[in-house]
Amino acid sequence: MAERFVTVDRETPLLLPPDLRDWVPEDDMVHFVLEAVKGVDMSAFRVNWRGTGSRQYPPHMMLALLIYCYSHGIFGSRRIERATYRDVAVRLLSGDTHPDHDTICKFRRENKVAFSAAFLHVLELAREVGVLKVGTVSVDGTHIRANASKDCNVSYERAGELREQLENDIGKLLKQAEEADQDDEDEGERLPEKIARREKLLAKMEAARQRLEEEAKRRAEAEKKGYEEKLKAREKRTGRKKGPKPRAPKDTPEPKQQTNLTDGESGLMRKSKRESFTQSYNAQIAVDADGSQLILSTHVSRCASDANELKPTLEGIPQALGRPDRALADSGYANAAVIGEVEAGGIDLYVSVGREDGNYERNYDYRPEKARSKPPKKVTDERLLAMQAKLASEEGKKIYRKRQQTVEPVFGIIKAAMGFRQFLLRGLAEVGTEWDLVCLAYNMKRLWKAKSAAV
Repeated sequence: MAERFVTVDRETPLLLPPDLRDWVPEDDMVHFVLEAVKGVDMSAFRVNWRGTGSRQYPPHMMLALLIYCYSHGIFGSRRIERATYRDVAVRLLSGDTHPDHDTICKFRRENKVAFSAAFLHVLELAREVGVLKVGTVSVDGTHIRANASKDCNVSYERAGELREQLENDIGKLLKQAEEADQDDEDEGERLPEKIARREKLLAKMEAARQRLEEEAKRRAEAEKKGYEEKLKAREKRTGRKKGPKPRAPKDTPEPKQQTNLTDGESGLMRKSKRESFTQSYNAQIAVDADGSQLILSTHVSRCASDANELKPTLEGIPQALGRPDRALADSGYANAAVIGEVEAGGIDLYVSVGREDGNYERNYDYRPEKARSKPPKKVTDERLLAMQAKLASEEGKKIYRKRQQTVEPVFGIIKAAMGFRQFLLRGLAEVGTEWDLVCLAYNMKRLWKAKSAAV
């Protein structure tokens, strides 16, 4: 009996043009994304309203293109451009048009307002269909690699030494160039290139030192209030103004303080002593802990610690959604001053201090394995002691248990399922825009799945 195979004919042209909608299943996410982005106000986009120059791609289509591609792990502008040719769903979304990678990158860089508007619009849709309820939220952060190498870091002291060396080199090269001009030597033709290369490096060193100096001044100003509070507490405790005082904030950089020459706003971070340092940003989110696991707020910091990130992350929840009643956070956020400010705003906080029930429970101890055998630091602040007692109760444990199962899986989905492990853009503002887009794509996919499950 002869074999029977399906006929595969690549030579005969189609009699009629194909309808791309016939090639994409009705339950594909692309249809949901196209409908969802229609509600974003046109004024949120950066558009050339004069109509001059080349024709623009429709902003809603570009927004849908980025959301759909990010939700499926396609992040680079060149890969997105390639997907408009290779991916049938993306080809349907773009209407068989093909924005080049420069256009995609420019749109992503210039439309932070549109991403914020779309972020709020998706959350409002979720609330309308009954998926979202802003009551209890979980806050957490994760380190995501910057588009820079840690090998490009330079210290304040080293930048000064290199600056002096480059100035000397430039002076010598200028003198050689002058002598070469007088002698009419061929060597003088290559000297301008060498001088320009050193001048470029010199400008980088100057910018690095200036960046560190400005950062030191900002840090000193931010720590000034805490320093004054320590002085008052010391005077109240001892009853005298004389004697050793707490160390005053320093408004000049430490010699070993570093900055990165590629992305000066990123930071050298590591999660624990067991992990190596990476050039990263600290990406923060607040997640709905009442069931939907939708991201309500995004925030990016250049600081490796979470100690000061609780308040800005909670404040980032859109006012149109209302304020949360309760917030959960791990021991990285155990900052007494911040806890006091947030609770004064009417939010019921559950922040692990690390010594609930008087013991170091594994669920609350985030120190390296070796450090767990050492006795923990004694908690003395009244606000932290009150929080410790709050989480030691049975009710407190029950409420706090929600944190791990609500916010940590979100980071797992973003990093493992979506594949987002490194920022493509550089600079705190640009990285913040990209993080907004990543979280918007996550929310869109989460809402689509919730809606599909409900049907």
